[in-house]
Amino acid sequence: MRSGSRTAPAIQSSPPPDGVTRAGAQHGILIVVLLCYRYFMAVRKKRSISIPPELDAEIAAAAHDAGMSYSAWVAQTVRKEFIIRAGLEAAGQYEDEHGSFTPDEIAAADEWAARITRSPAVRRTA
Repeated sequence: MRSGSRTAPAIQSSPPPDGVTRAGAQHGILIVVLLCYRYFMAVRKKRSISIPPELDAEIAAAAHDAGMSYSAWVAQTVRKEFIIRAGLEAAGQYEDEHGSFTPDEIAAADEWAARITRSPAVRRTA
């Protein structure tokens, strides 16, 4: 561009696909639309943690086997841990108010837990 020139250099761009129009294209105007992901994308907090190499390998393998990312697997597993803790706390409160569970109640609870934690393929009945 020459000194004092008011003309911007031309921008080369490919034509839009069939059926798609570019507003302002006939005037050489490029319109940029800012996309806001705030309301559509899940918000995540990034952390840096130290993990022993053997545990890291186990997590990576478990995530791969589950078809999940490393982060998603860790988040799901931690969420399960919090659910377990809440359940144990609730059971403790129940026992405080109503007395200890009987052996029959514990056996029934163990049977129920074993049944619902089986994989879907094993749970299917004819």
